[in-house]
Amino acid sequence: MSDTSFTRHRRSRYASFSRDMVRETKVGVENLIYPIFVQQDDGTTPIPSLPGIHRYGGTALRHHVHEAAARGIQMIALFPVIDSELKTEDCAEAFDPNNLICRTIKSLKDQTPDMGLLTDVALDPYNPNGQDGFVDPDGTVNNDRTLDALVAQARVLAQAGADVLGPSDMMDGRVGAIRHMLESAGHDRTLILSYAAKYASSLYGPFRDAVGSRGALKGDKKSYQMDPANRSEALREIQTDLEEGADWVMVKPGHTYLDIIRECKTAFDVPTFAYHVSGEYAMWAFAAAAGALDRQASLKEILLSFRRAGADGILTYTAFEAAELL
Repeated sequence: MSDTSFTRHRRSRYASFSRDMVRETKVGVENLIYPIFVQQDDGTTPIPSLPGIHRYGGTALRHHVHEAAARGIQMIALFPVIDSELKTEDCAEAFDPNNLICRTIKSLKDQTPDMGLLTDVALDPYNPNGQDGFVDPDGTVNNDRTLDALVAQARVLAQAGADVLGPSDMMDGRVGAIRHMLESAGHDRTLILSYAAKYASSLYGPFRDAVGSRGALKGDKKSYQMDPANRSEALREIQTDLEEGADWVMVKPGHTYLDIIRECKTAFDVPTFAYHVSGEYAMWAFAAAAGALDRQASLKEILLSFRRAGADGILTYTAFEAAELL
């Protein structure tokens, strides 16, 4: 080394105080969104393919949400587990203002009014064929006919008190249609977190176990969810949703699509969210349980990677556990 060279990148790494001082990326509980599966019956039901995760209903749900709030979690995402007899081709249960998710929103708002509630806008929980929209006789998911249904679903969710609506269906034009309804109906404070870049991923299987829809899906969702091979298309989808009135945008899956999160944040500099999806969570959880990973250290690293890529918020099944670590 030359006597005139004084560049030593390690100087800031020797002591903990200096490492902490120059750390570029931080993750806190405020960055976490906790997905919760809501069942009709009181109590809890474990989900084998999502180790450590349960469905909750009634008193057990309210208690669990109270515990989440006590840990500092400020936002939860609610996903309903719909009884099979309520799943119909017209998806009428989705528009019932007294359906499971609407009742849950009202109950939780009475108990924990400061907890932010994100609710899914899509027809797949209510559709016997598992598709996110209405299916034509030829098997095609009808985009425009589905829009009216999504608007009707969004209306009852907003009326029930949802703070954030999450259109996850990937129909063209749905953000604009929902935003127009919200403004016209006096719900101008309701946020839209658009699943703007949602890929036709193989990593959603445990989620389908959780909501009881595994095996129900007829066909696939490749005609409306994105091809995992595409990057530029994601930016076009995101731009369209922002122009239609989305407040926040989401990339799903998240951990295997960190490049898309970074591209989104760089291109648009808007609130950007990531969904640490069920398959990604399950891979981590099973590996940690087998001793292949240090559970706490690997979890912190995963969450940091989301933040480093540019995610402001992270939907993750680890949120309840991570809140204690952070």
